[in-house]
This record gives sequence, C-alpha cells and structure tokens, in this order.
Amino acid sequence: MPDKDDLKRGTDSDVLEKQDEEIKEPEMWNVLLHNDNYTTKEFVVEILSTVFQLSAIEATKLMLFVHRNGKGVVGTYTWDIAQSKITRVHAMAKRREFPLRCSLDKA
Repeated sequence: MPDKDDLKRGTDSDVLEKQDEEIKEPEMWNVLLHNDNYTTKEFVVEILSTVFQLSAIEATKLMLFVHRNGKGVVGTYTWDIAQSKITRVHAMAKRREFPLRCSLDKA
C-alpha cells in the first residue's frame, strides 16, 4: 500500500500516456439557393442580405446568377451553421408565403 509521500509525489501508475489524436477540421457544406417562378427578386435579395450578410450589390448579383442558372452557392459553412441558415431561410419564406428553397451540398 502506498504511503502518504508516494501519493503526494505520484507513482508510476499515475502517469498518463500522451495520445496522439489527430484533430480534423470540420467538414464544410455549400448552401445552395434554388430558383423558382414565384419568389420575388426583392425577397431573394432581402434573404441574401439578412441571412447571409451580403451587401446589396453582392446580393443582387447572386440573385441574378441564381435566377439565370437555376441554383447557386450562397455560402460555405460547417453543417450546423449551414443547417441553421437553411432553416431560417425556409421560415422567412413560409411567413411571406414564398416557395423559396435552399439545400446542402458537400463542399
């Protein structure tokens, strides 16, 4: 049985092995905005400005890109943040009765 001095100093059995753990960067996901024939261009610019923090000029350019190409990447985030932004877009669109949709695509 160890004496009091051994407990203060520590013993060989108290030594912890250093483990080489590889720290991985989180996977990144693209948030895609999809064009539809009902959501107004003004509302899309509002979404891009408020949810994705784009300037009015950047939001307008991206809105036009999505309008012409059917979809476009509006940002790249970790899964949790991307999912949160999509949920916010869908909630705002539902309140305004627009069918605007976003989706995720692995970056």
